Amino acid sequence: MRVYFEKLFKGSRDNYLLQLKEKLAEETKTFIVTANPEAFMFGEQDPEMNALLLDEETSVVADGIGIVKAAAMLDIEVAERIPGVDIAEQLMIYGNELGKSIFLLGSKQEVIDAMCKVMAEKYPNLKVAGAINGYVPDKDAAFEEIKKAAPDIVLVALGIPAQEKLIYKHLKDFNKGIFVGVGGSLDVLSGSKERAPEFFINHNLEWAYRIAKEPKRLKRFYNSHVKFIFKVQKEKRG
Repeated sequence: MRVYFEKLFKGSRDNYLLQLKEKLAEETKTFIVTANPEAFMFGEQDPEMNALLLDEETSVVADGIGIVKAAAMLDIEVAERIPGVDIAEQLMIYGNELGKSIFLLGSKQEVIDAMCKVMAEKYPNLKVAGAINGYVPDKDAAFEEIKKAAPDIVLVALGIPAQEKLIYKHLKDFNKGIFVGVGGSLDVLSGSKERAPEFFINHNLEWAYRIAKEPKRLKRFYNSHVKFIFKVQKEKRG
Protein backbone atom coordinates (compact mmCIF):
# COMPACT_ATOMS: atom_id res chain seq x y z
CA MET A 1 0.00 0.00 0.00
CA ARG A 2 2.95 2.34 0.55
CA VAL A 3 3.29 2.87 -3.19
CA TYR A 4 -0.10 4.61 -3.25
CA PHE A 5 1.04 7.07 -0.59
CA GLU A 6 4.28 7.75 -2.42
CA LYS A 7 2.25 8.77 -5.47
CA LEU A 8 0.16 11.36 -3.61
CA PHE A 9 0.46 15.05 -4.40
CA LYS A 10 2.51 16.38 -1.49
CA GLY A 11 2.01 20.15 -1.80
CA SER A 12 -0.63 22.59 -0.65
CA ARG A 13 -4.25 22.82 -1.72
CA ASP A 14 -3.75 26.28 -3.22
CA ASN A 15 -0.73 25.16 -5.23
CA TYR A 16 -2.61 22.16 -6.61
CA LEU A 17 -5.61 24.24 -7.63
CA LEU A 18 -3.39 26.74 -9.43
CA GLN A 19 -1.80 23.86 -11.33
CA LEU A 20 -5.29 22.75 -12.36
CA LYS A 21 -6.05 26.22 -13.69
CA GLU A 22 -2.92 26.02 -15.86
CA LYS A 23 -3.89 22.57 -17.12
CA LEU A 24 -7.39 23.78 -17.92
CA ALA A 25 -6.06 26.81 -19.77
CA GLU A 26 -3.55 24.72 -21.73
CA GLU A 27 -6.06 21.89 -22.38
CA THR A 28 -3.78 19.33 -20.73
CA LYS A 29 -5.64 16.06 -20.23
CA THR A 30 -5.73 15.21 -16.53
CA PHE A 31 -7.35 12.44 -14.50
CA ILE A 32 -7.71 13.16 -10.78
CA VAL A 33 -8.42 10.59 -8.08
CA THR A 34 -9.51 12.22 -4.83
CA ALA A 35 -8.35 9.50 -2.49
CA ASN A 36 -9.81 8.58 0.85
CA PRO A 37 -8.94 5.36 2.71
CA GLU A 38 -11.63 3.53 0.76
CA ALA A 39 -9.83 4.30 -2.52
CA PHE A 40 -6.61 2.68 -1.33
CA MET A 41 -8.47 -0.29 0.13
CA PHE A 42 -10.16 -0.84 -3.24
CA GLY A 43 -6.75 -0.53 -4.90
CA GLU A 44 -5.46 -3.51 -2.94
CA GLN A 45 -8.49 -5.62 -3.81
CA ASP A 46 -9.28 -4.62 -7.39
CA PRO A 47 -6.72 -4.93 -10.23
CA GLU A 48 -8.42 -2.18 -12.27
CA MET A 49 -8.34 0.24 -9.35
CA ASN A 50 -4.75 -0.67 -8.62
CA ALA A 51 -3.76 -0.01 -12.24
CA LEU A 52 -5.37 3.41 -12.40
CA LEU A 53 -3.93 4.49 -9.06
CA LEU A 54 -0.44 3.53 -10.15
CA ASP A 55 -0.67 4.94 -13.66
CA GLU A 56 2.00 7.63 -13.88
CA GLU A 57 -0.45 9.99 -15.57
CA THR A 58 -3.07 9.73 -12.80
CA SER A 59 -3.03 12.60 -10.31
CA VAL A 60 -3.82 11.33 -6.81
CA VAL A 61 -4.69 13.78 -4.02
CA ALA A 62 -5.52 13.22 -0.36
CA ASP A 63 -9.23 13.91 -0.12
CA GLY A 64 -9.55 12.59 3.43
CA ILE A 65 -7.64 13.48 6.61
CA GLY A 66 -7.22 9.73 7.15
CA ILE A 67 -4.92 9.63 4.13
CA VAL A 68 -2.84 12.57 5.39
CA LYS A 69 -2.43 11.04 8.85
CA ALA A 70 -1.69 7.57 7.48
CA ALA A 71 0.96 9.06 5.19
CA ALA A 72 2.59 10.65 8.25
CA MET A 73 2.63 7.25 9.96
CA LEU A 74 4.65 5.99 7.01
CA ASP A 75 6.98 9.03 7.19
CA ILE A 76 5.56 10.46 3.97
CA GLU A 77 4.80 14.16 4.32
CA VAL A 78 1.60 15.39 2.70
CA ALA A 79 0.94 19.09 3.29
CA GLU A 80 -2.83 18.92 3.67
CA ARG A 81 -6.03 17.34 2.42
CA ILE A 82 -7.53 18.58 -0.84
CA PRO A 83 -11.26 17.80 -0.70
CA GLY A 84 -12.87 16.64 -3.92
CA VAL A 85 -15.75 19.07 -3.42
CA ASP A 86 -13.22 21.94 -3.41
CA ILE A 87 -11.64 20.67 -6.62
CA ALA A 88 -15.03 20.39 -8.34
CA GLU A 89 -16.10 23.87 -7.25
CA GLN A 90 -12.80 25.47 -8.20
CA LEU A 91 -12.88 23.85 -11.64
CA MET A 92 -16.27 25.48 -12.21
CA ILE A 93 -14.87 28.84 -11.12
CA TYR A 94 -11.86 28.48 -13.41
CA GLY A 95 -14.04 27.18 -16.23
CA ASN A 96 -16.22 30.26 -15.90
CA GLU A 97 -13.18 32.57 -15.94
CA LEU A 98 -11.69 30.86 -18.98
CA GLY A 99 -14.93 30.31 -20.91
CA LYS A 100 -14.63 26.52 -20.82
CA SER A 101 -17.21 23.72 -21.03
CA ILE A 102 -18.33 21.08 -18.54
CA PHE A 103 -20.12 17.72 -18.66
CA LEU A 104 -21.81 16.10 -15.65
CA LEU A 105 -22.42 12.38 -15.32
CA GLY A 106 -23.99 10.83 -12.24
CA SER A 107 -26.21 11.61 -9.25
CA LYS A 108 -30.00 11.74 -9.34
CA GLN A 109 -31.82 13.71 -12.03
CA GLU A 110 -33.05 16.26 -9.50
CA VAL A 111 -29.46 16.86 -8.37
CA ILE A 112 -28.31 17.26 -11.99
CA ASP A 113 -31.14 19.73 -12.63
CA ALA A 114 -30.30 21.71 -9.50
CA MET A 115 -26.60 21.71 -10.41
CA CYS A 116 -27.31 23.04 -13.89
CA LYS A 117 -29.41 25.82 -12.37
CA VAL A 118 -26.62 26.73 -9.94
CA MET A 119 -24.06 26.82 -12.75
CA ALA A 120 -26.28 29.03 -14.91
CA GLU A 121 -26.63 31.50 -12.05
CA LYS A 122 -23.09 31.45 -10.64
CA TYR A 123 -20.99 30.55 -13.67
CA PRO A 124 -22.72 32.04 -16.75
CA ASN A 125 -19.59 31.75 -18.91
CA LEU A 126 -19.23 28.04 -18.19
CA LYS A 127 -20.92 26.13 -21.00
CA VAL A 128 -22.81 22.99 -19.98
CA ALA A 129 -21.88 20.56 -22.75
CA GLY A 130 -24.13 17.87 -21.32
CA ALA A 131 -25.57 16.37 -18.15
CA ILE A 132 -26.66 12.76 -17.67
CA ASN A 133 -27.91 11.26 -14.41
CA GLY A 134 -26.25 8.22 -12.88
CA TYR A 135 -29.22 5.92 -13.35
CA VAL A 136 -28.89 5.39 -17.09
CA PRO A 137 -28.37 1.66 -17.70
CA ASP A 138 -25.46 2.02 -20.12
CA LYS A 139 -22.68 4.17 -18.64
CA ASP A 140 -20.37 3.42 -21.58
CA ALA A 141 -22.96 4.88 -23.96
CA ALA A 142 -23.09 7.94 -21.71
CA PHE A 143 -19.35 8.30 -22.14
CA GLU A 144 -19.79 8.17 -25.89
CA GLU A 145 -21.91 11.30 -25.52
CA ILE A 146 -19.11 12.89 -23.52
CA LYS A 147 -16.63 12.04 -26.29
CA LYS A 148 -18.85 13.75 -28.87
CA ALA A 149 -19.15 16.86 -26.70
CA ALA A 150 -15.37 17.03 -26.05
CA PRO A 151 -15.77 19.10 -22.85
CA ASP A 152 -12.99 20.75 -20.89
CA ILE A 153 -14.20 19.49 -17.50
CA VAL A 154 -15.86 16.14 -16.77
CA LEU A 155 -17.29 15.48 -13.30
CA VAL A 156 -18.44 11.91 -12.70
CA ALA A 157 -20.55 11.25 -9.60
CA LEU A 158 -21.10 7.50 -9.47
CA GLY A 159 -19.32 6.66 -6.23
CA ILE A 160 -15.98 4.99 -5.74
CA PRO A 161 -14.65 2.86 -7.45
CA ALA A 162 -17.22 2.88 -10.28
CA GLN A 163 -16.56 6.50 -11.27
CA GLU A 164 -12.78 6.12 -11.39
CA LYS A 165 -12.90 2.86 -13.31
CA LEU A 166 -15.33 4.28 -15.88
CA ILE A 167 -13.19 7.38 -16.44
CA TYR A 168 -10.02 5.33 -16.76
CA LYS A 169 -11.64 2.95 -19.23
CA HIS A 170 -12.43 5.78 -21.64
CA LEU A 171 -9.62 8.23 -20.91
CA LYS A 172 -7.48 7.13 -23.84
CA ASP A 173 -10.16 8.34 -26.27
CA PHE A 174 -9.80 11.99 -25.22
CA ASN A 175 -7.23 14.56 -26.26
CA LYS A 176 -8.11 17.08 -23.56
CA GLY A 177 -10.20 17.51 -20.44
CA ILE A 178 -9.90 17.38 -16.67
CA PHE A 179 -11.69 14.30 -15.36
CA VAL A 180 -12.64 13.87 -11.71
CA GLY A 181 -14.67 11.30 -9.82
CA VAL A 182 -16.58 13.54 -7.41
CA GLY A 183 -18.75 11.16 -5.40
CA GLY A 184 -21.39 13.14 -3.51
CA SER A 185 -19.91 16.56 -4.31
CA LEU A 186 -22.70 17.47 -6.71
CA ASP A 187 -25.23 16.93 -3.91
CA VAL A 188 -23.42 19.57 -1.87
CA LEU A 189 -22.61 22.02 -4.67
CA SER A 190 -26.17 21.91 -6.01
CA GLY A 191 -27.59 22.68 -2.58
CA SER A 192 -29.34 19.31 -2.41
CA LYS A 193 -27.37 18.42 0.72
CA GLU A 194 -25.67 20.63 3.25
CA ARG A 195 -21.92 20.40 3.66
CA ALA A 196 -20.69 19.93 7.21
CA PRO A 197 -20.60 23.10 9.33
CA GLU A 198 -17.36 25.09 9.26
CA PHE A 199 -16.24 23.72 12.63
CA PHE A 200 -16.25 20.17 11.29
CA ILE A 201 -14.47 21.21 8.07
CA ASN A 202 -11.78 23.20 9.90
CA HIS A 203 -11.13 20.34 12.32
CA ASN A 204 -11.12 17.63 9.63
CA LEU A 205 -14.24 16.04 11.07
CA GLU A 206 -16.52 16.01 8.04
CA TRP A 207 -16.55 12.21 8.21
CA ALA A 208 -18.00 12.34 11.73
CA TYR A 209 -20.69 14.80 10.63
CA ARG A 210 -21.68 12.55 7.72
CA ILE A 211 -21.96 9.51 9.98
CA ALA A 212 -24.05 11.47 12.49
CA LYS A 213 -26.39 12.56 9.69
CA GLU A 214 -26.44 9.12 8.04
CA PRO A 215 -25.75 6.36 10.63
CA LYS A 216 -25.97 3.70 7.88
CA ARG A 217 -22.52 4.89 6.82
CA LEU A 218 -20.99 3.45 10.01
CA LYS A 219 -20.50 -0.08 8.68
CA ARG A 220 -18.93 1.26 5.49
CA PHE A 221 -16.70 3.52 7.59
CA TYR A 222 -15.50 0.55 9.63
CA ASN A 223 -14.77 -1.57 6.57
CA SER A 224 -12.86 1.15 4.77
CA HIS A 225 -11.32 3.32 7.49
CA VAL A 226 -10.75 1.17 10.59
CA LYS A 227 -9.40 -1.78 8.60
CA PHE A 228 -7.32 0.72 6.63
CA ILE A 229 -5.54 1.91 9.78
CA PHE A 230 -4.70 -1.68 10.69
CA LYS A 231 -3.20 -2.16 7.22
CA VAL A 232 -1.14 1.03 7.49
CA GLN A 233 0.17 -0.01 10.91
CA LYS A 234 1.16 -3.38 9.46
CA GLU A 235 2.87 -1.59 6.56
CA LYS A 236 4.79 0.59 9.02
CA ARG A 237 6.02 -2.46 10.91
CA GLY A 238 7.22 -3.90 7.60
